[in-house]
Amino acid sequence: MVYFDNAATTKPCKEAISVLNDSLLKFGNPSSLHGLGLEASQIISLARKQIASSLDVDDSEIYFTSGATEANNTAIFGAASKLGKRMKKIVISSVEHPSVSEPCRILESKGFDVVKISPQSDGFHVEDFVNAVDENTCLVSCMLCNNEIGAMLPVSEVFKTLKKKYPQTILHCDFVQGFLKLSLKQKELHADMISLSGHKIHALKGVGALYIKKNLHIPPFIYGGGQERGFRSGTESVPLISSFGAAADAMYKNLDANFHHVQMLSEHLRCEVKSLDGIALNSPSDGSPYINSISVGNIRSEVLLHFLEGREIYVSSGSACSKGKKSKVLTEFHIPDSVADSTIRISFCPENTIEEVDLLLEALKDAKNNLVGIK
Repeated sequence: MVYFDNAATTKPCKEAISVLNDSLLKFGNPSSLHGLGLEASQIISLARKQIASSLDVDDSEIYFTSGATEANNTAIFGAASKLGKRMKKIVISSVEHPSVSEPCRILESKGFDVVKISPQSDGFHVEDFVNAVDENTCLVSCMLCNNEIGAMLPVSEVFKTLKKKYPQTILHCDFVQGFLKLSLKQKELHADMISLSGHKIHALKGVGALYIKKNLHIPPFIYGGGQERGFRSGTESVPLISSFGAAADAMYKNLDANFHHVQMLSEHLRCEVKSLDGIALNSPSDGSPYINSISVGNIRSEVLLHFLEGREIYVSSGSACSKGKKSKVLTEFHIPDSVADSTIRISFCPENTIEEVDLLLEALKDAKNNLVGIK
């Protein structure tokens, strides 16, 4: 099996599986005051420290969630609740994940002015974001790395400028596709809130985190028993959280080596694709090497996806969240419909190899010879 759909989800790493198995036997409720509860609470504390260390923040600034979708919703609705009575503008990019764009759509229906910044033909421009913000802006939310084509958004430059110009505006980054893949810390992002996901970095599904800068008091999104220091109620899933911490620790220790390995895979793929007739590269040259979007002319994405699956090569036809629907993101990046209809996403992890990339390239050549015109 060749697995190239790591932007959708990753295979749990051995470190995550090991601590998961151990924590399943330590089944106490982390809120209980007896020894079993303390044992479970200590597992969560270690994971919190591991996540915080990878962002170079204090562990008191990390709050566990059920995933990045909850983290994004919490950040957006929380910022709107905190400042929205007097500041009614929200600025986002036009290529955000639905867990950002949908909450903003709901807020728009309730009277907020949501401004979406689109990329120009050469990508996003810092000044387009900065010029859209004013004294009435309660939130700017911008992903660092686009999940469909790997394009990098100028979050650091935008947020650094806005911090000086509009210090009251809350700055949020969906860091899901960049976390522990790209060497960036909170101080370099200049973000007040950062959303993270476990299953994108070889932990288990069902766990994520939200970084909230100290002294930024966002109201809770989920109320109840007061877990996560009163911010996110609900009994914590100790096994899932432990897997997240262990995976983050493992990825952090090998971040640079992993990046250079994946960069080598990406460069090999992109170089070979450029030499193949009828196959186009959609991802920008300065994008994340972890995500590569290509279009194979005159072959519909779904047809190509299943052809590759028949050879046990697994890719995506776009974002897993879109489930085959037409991609608005590709349109925003000025990719014509005829090209978008034949687009697949190849997303790497450190376990992938050059040999696997070559298998994909051979399969793409065969697809060009056998599938053109099939609908």
